[in-house]
Amino acid sequence: MVLECASMTAPAELTYPEVGRTAGTLPDGYHHLRRSATIGTGAETFADAADRLMRWQVQKGAGMDVDASSDVAVPGALVKTTVRVGPARFVAPCRVVYVIDEPRRKGFAYGTLPGHPESGEEAFVVTHEPDDTVTLTVIAFSRPATLVAKAGGPFGGMVQELVTRRYLRALVSQ
Repeated sequence: MVLECASMTAPAELTYPEVGRTAGTLPDGYHHLRRSATIGTGAETFADAADRLMRWQVQKGAGMDVDASSDVAVPGALVKTTVRVGPARFVAPCRVVYVIDEPRRKGFAYGTLPGHPESGEEAFVVTHEPDDTVTLTVIAFSRPATLVAKAGGPFGGMVQELVTRRYLRALVSQ
């Protein structure tokens, strides 16, 4: 399935060269973000949170509409998130650049495609920690890519912080 988004062509090129860097040292020249939250405890919580994470529930739980080429995050999957703020709609096309599938760590990262207001990468990782807690970590590097994002100045960083807080609450055990 190809996403119906004029700004997302196949194969759309990522808008930044440092692909995969959310898995290690974040590159210079970008705003960096790294936030974590405890979402529960135990193996069952980990399995449930990992399943929901890989099915785009972090984005949906943050209030975004999600249109993806795959029901689960897999390398190469295309995803378009849309955020509505009053009458305005902000569309953010991305491609999954890597997936983590380890016994106690699950997650993925996606990178920005043309039409995204930012340029960079964002990773989402659920970890079953040695003390039995389950955490969600969001790691990102980004910089404005459009005139609107550039004109927003510090407002863009505030929006990213707000969305990240919503991401971190999206998987909290009920």
